[in-house]
Amino acid sequence: MNIFEIEKIPETEEILEILAQGDNVRIERILSNGQTTDWMIQDEKEFVVLLQGNATIEFNDREIHLSKGDTLMINEKEKHRVSYTSESPICIWFCVFFS
Repeated sequence: MNIFEIEKIPETEEILEILAQGDNVRIERILSNGQTTDWMIQDEKEFVVLLQGNATIEFNDREIHLSKGDTLMINEKEKHRVSYTSESPICIWFCVFFS
């Protein structure tokens, strides 16, 4: 697999692909094309790498703007949401979820 090869551009919903999974870890590639998310509170930590595109993640008290190559650690139980994802280029996320 090439992380940058995209077979289908997401139209209405993000495309989520589980690349690997174990007892305490899950690795995903997520494709976003203008989609946003509702507020989330996760039971696991998430290490995010934005491989392509631009995005904004909101927390209760701050906003983080991400560009190609930026990384972010989201702690468990930390309320957050994706409030912006670019369409040109689309966003390619590499996310590692772990406990």
